[in-house]
Amino acid sequence: MRIREKVVAAGCLAVAACLLAPREAAAQTVQRDKNWATVSDVSLVLGSSVVFLMPRVYYSDPEATVGWKGRWHFSVMAPAMTMTALTLLVDLPIKNALESTRRGCSIDETKAAVSDSGCESFGGPSTHAFASWGATGAGTGIFVVDTFRYSSGRFNAGAFIGNVAFPLTASVVTTIARGVAPGENRPHEHAGQIAIGGVTGFLSGLAVGTAYAMLQRPNCGYGNALFCW
Repeated sequence: MRIREKVVAAGCLAVAACLLAPREAAAQTVQRDKNWATVSDVSLVLGSSVVFLMPRVYYSDPEATVGWKGRWHFSVMAPAMTMTALTLLVDLPIKNALESTRRGCSIDETKAAVSDSGCESFGGPSTHAFASWGATGAGTGIFVVDTFRYSSGRFNAGAFIGNVAFPLTASVVTTIARGVAPGENRPHEHAGQIAIGGVTGFLSGLAVGTAYAMLQRPNCGYGNALFCW
């Protein structure tokens, strides 16, 4: 009789363990500050937009009259689309291949991608950092080439603000917004993920912006057109 009671008791414990196990393994919601997420989105859009909406500013040109000029080229869509493609490459295949999780998340929880869990995607390299610092790199490359190749080293404050200062400020804000964790919240990405995204983004943008500026002259040829190819 005692053996039968022990068998029944063991069976009950096994059933209880099976019922409790899924609850313990269930994904938990990780809190991340939505306001800072919005800030990072806005600063990313502003910084990137200014760089690719900024006209090419140059000073002297053998085919034009002397003085500062500004021309916006539709060809700037080439580096803009290149950086967009690189950002998508980072956000999808590279992140999924590296499987660098966000704070408070496991690989299994991230792959499950439960809505509003705070673990919907992998964190590194940081897509926001890559895109924002990529825009800063592209603007820096364009500014340097326009200044030293097409303006004989003359400095233009407007070109510097639009191509370097503003996107740089936006990149810093984006970096802070992705790494801050007020109260009991977890950061959207940790420092390493943000740093890798930022460095690779800046170097990629610098290469793309420099190549574009070297291949595309800032002037529009003859005439006073403000928009050209």
